[in-house]
Amino acid sequence: MGFPAYAPFTVSQREYIARSRSSWLSVAEGGKRAGKNVINILAWAICLDDHPDRLHLAAGVSIGTARLNILDSNGFGLSSIFSGRCRVGKYMGKEALFIQTRSGEKIVIFAGGAKANDAAYIKGNTFGSAYITEANECHQTFIQEVLDRTLSSKRRQIFMDLNPKPPRHWFYTDFLDFQDKLRDEGKNPNYNYGHFDISSNRSLSDDTLKEILSKYDRSSVWYQADILGLRTASAGRIYPEYSYDSVVLKNDRTWHYWEYAIGIDVGGTDATVATLVGITDRFEQVHLLDGVYHRQGLSDRMTEAKYAALIAEWIERVSKAYPGICTVFVDSAAKMFRTCLQEELVMRQLTRFAIHGTDKGDGINQRIELIAQLLAQGRLKIARSLGRWHEAMQMATWSTKEFEKGYWVRLDDGSYPLDCLDSMEYAIYPYVRYLR
Repeated sequence: MGFPAYAPFTVSQREYIARSRSSWLSVAEGGKRAGKNVINILAWAICLDDHPDRLHLAAGVSIGTARLNILDSNGFGLSSIFSGRCRVGKYMGKEALFIQTRSGEKIVIFAGGAKANDAAYIKGNTFGSAYITEANECHQTFIQEVLDRTLSSKRRQIFMDLNPKPPRHWFYTDFLDFQDKLRDEGKNPNYNYGHFDISSNRSLSDDTLKEILSKYDRSSVWYQADILGLRTASAGRIYPEYSYDSVVLKNDRTWHYWEYAIGIDVGGTDATVATLVGITDRFEQVHLLDGVYHRQGLSDRMTEAKYAALIAEWIERVSKAYPGICTVFVDSAAKMFRTCLQEELVMRQLTRFAIHGTDKGDGINQRIELIAQLLAQGRLKIARSLGRWHEAMQMATWSTKEFEKGYWVRLDDGSYPLDCLDSMEYAIYPYVRYLR
């Protein structure tokens, strides 16, 4: 096999790969950037090269994810390992990789498994081996189908990588905990489990590792899960490191702001909130400078046009105090509001403002993680006048009900001004690549 230039493996990584040769199930769990994907691909490639079966499966939450994480993997995927001996094509109408191995041609089908009905995509097939990346992000029905589809393999081998979830997530309670129990009882000898964290990644220099770790509050959920790779069991406040004295912005006039942005969360019966954010030079600090919070009552019904007029009036006022404002990020679902706001701004001759719908593709928890990192680094400040925003940061909590199901979901029951958090995140998250 033509392997790319890997950084040296650690002892635990080498032992995991060696054990996988005779294991029916190999699970690499742990933190982000821990090398789980790379070592599993290499272990699976060794398996494929002399496997007696022809048909195999590469899966993820989507076909695109499976291709990106397994076929490519930043140059360390199957296409590089089998360079000169493989080609991408179609097999029975399905995306596949055809590999010429020491034991004949192998066909690797790519599949997505985020939904229960994705299991139908692989029904009727028998796979010699399978690799599921981010396995605990896939649907339970799909995982079960993959296990079933490999039962008659001549040499059953399944590989999985996963980032940790809360301990009560179904993947643990209904599958992996049982494998651990059997192993501890001496009844699962060919089960291969490895836990890895970012320190296992030899491709990161000491300086790079220190820089990464400096961005995390070591008592936070994010550090426990993303860095240590632990199945975090604590639920409660999202930002336990928040304190008013450390976060309050004492004097915004002593700072030079490189960029201003406004985030707007449009409510129906909930509040409509706009937040003005200032970002200092070199993206060192993020300051919440001003905002408007309005929650309509039963006798005070607000249409999109009325709310647009309210927000436009506020923008006109704050633009005089902060003349550099030019970018407005609005809840992507509020299309009518965006149109009305654009018309209001044109009418007020505020034509320099660019209005964008928010990109929510990364999900709420990625936005929460960014705010947590800024807090941990002392880079997030909130003006004294923004009392509701301070309240939201202090009161934000995880949903106990969802946590018991194994998911991290921000509580949304009206007990604190959650809309303030959405609004500020809409203004801040578009700059995530520069702030991290």
